[in-house]
Amino acid sequence: MQGRPHLQPVLEPVPISDLLEVQRTILQMLQTRTTRPRSSRGTPFFAGFLLILMLSLSGTALAQNLDALLAEAEVMGASIAIIKGGEVVETWVSGERSSVTNQPITSETVFEAESLSKPMVAYIALRLIEEGKLELDKPLAEYASYSDAAHDTRYLKITTRMVLSHTSGFPNFRTPGEALSILFEPGSFFTYSGEGFLFLQETLEAITYTTLEDLARTYVFEPLEMYSSSFVWQTDFGQKIAVGHSDMGAALDKFIPQKANAAFSLHTTASDYARFMVAVQEGEGLGRGLFKDLTMAQVDALDGIFWGLGWGLQPTMRGQSIWQWGDNAGYKSFAYLEPDAEQGFVFLSNSANGMLVLHSLFESILSGPQTAVRWLNYERYDDPQYLLGRRLHYAVLAGGIDAAKTEYEAAKEDLDALAFQEDALNSLGYRLLRQGLIEESIAIFAFNVDLYSSSANAFDSLAEGHLAAGDLESALENYETSVRMDSGNVNGISMIQVIESQLQQQN
Repeated sequence: MQGRPHLQPVLEPVPISDLLEVQRTILQMLQTRTTRPRSSRGTPFFAGFLLILMLSLSGTALAQNLDALLAEAEVMGASIAIIKGGEVVETWVSGERSSVTNQPITSETVFEAESLSKPMVAYIALRLIEEGKLELDKPLAEYASYSDAAHDTRYLKITTRMVLSHTSGFPNFRTPGEALSILFEPGSFFTYSGEGFLFLQETLEAITYTTLEDLARTYVFEPLEMYSSSFVWQTDFGQKIAVGHSDMGAALDKFIPQKANAAFSLHTTASDYARFMVAVQEGEGLGRGLFKDLTMAQVDALDGIFWGLGWGLQPTMRGQSIWQWGDNAGYKSFAYLEPDAEQGFVFLSNSANGMLVLHSLFESILSGPQTAVRWLNYERYDDPQYLLGRRLHYAVLAGGIDAAKTEYEAAKEDLDALAFQEDALNSLGYRLLRQGLIEESIAIFAFNVDLYSSSANAFDSLAEGHLAAGDLESALENYETSVRMDSGNVNGISMIQVIESQLQQQN
């Protein structure tokens, strides 16, 4: 089973005058770095340590050193729009649009905005409510039926408020080919749901007799002069698009949306989306009552975070900051804005590694608590376990499990003791599994079992590796070991039943 990432403390600021030589040293190291395993055991730790110092600088210094930060976290590229006093005052860019073409990212570069789509759809719905075309608490099925959920009559209770606050009861996304299920009574719990927004999209299109793309153009893109934004593919995007990349820097096939998808198909620039956020936080086009509802906690999402109408809410001394994140294959994004649009930023990246730098960006651009960032619980690039996993990743690709074991021992000389925990190798095993490197993942999981022979979780993960390889007997053996150690391992118990049934059919 996949482990959870760890968080690290924030360092105190360091004067920029003391770090100029540090910057030059880092840039020299990064210019000579390749995607091959590092031959020097001390270099990765040294570079990471120096980058931590650099990230303690002010926002201006961070902008100057963004290239070094992204290089150390192995993020292909990013665009960051800075908001102050209700204005988009600056855009920081770094990196490349594609590892194949090596074209630089500019302020005009278009990214997939993933789930940043949802707040925009929420805003369109609120505008239609303001115009009397939609009601916040009227069931959506009273406007238009939804055949995907018609098998469960509970869907008849789902309202716009429930969709926007992620309490519809729908899952995030269903497995392709499966019926759409309702997980719980609508309106009772927070469960993040893209499927709810697809239901809302069908309703909006039905009551207006138009498409979501046309609605966005009418209520958002044209009024806010967002000329590089669309829910569907535009021909001129080809000259400006940032291609998504894997965590190892491989360019991925580009998703070309021909039909708008309310949950994830928005394409935009950092500055375009920042202008949209300012308009929302200033209540543009919304009456006082509806804007109050937008920024009022509709449901407790736990750990200090609430959800309003379409946005995550982080409470501050001055009111509710609005925020949202996005996570598609090869792209990561985050948008955050304080009350009255006083200050915030939009971060778009074309890399699976994008969220590794989110903590550092937030620390350097904004003051105050990082409640939303901690709620997301992504790995950060300077976490000791992540640093160990990355080193072993390069080692196993270059020389197999023996090289990884050698690097594991070598890393003890310069990595914090916190790195050497079960989750580090467990996370690496799953990373390899996602890349289709099944034999390598099994070797890492087995190494983890050797190191943590009393861990039920380690055996469960090894079983998953063998299952991916089609080795049912080995998978069954390791699931059984895991369940003996932890009788509460529900996943292991169910998988034993599935595998035993498959083996019986084979015999």
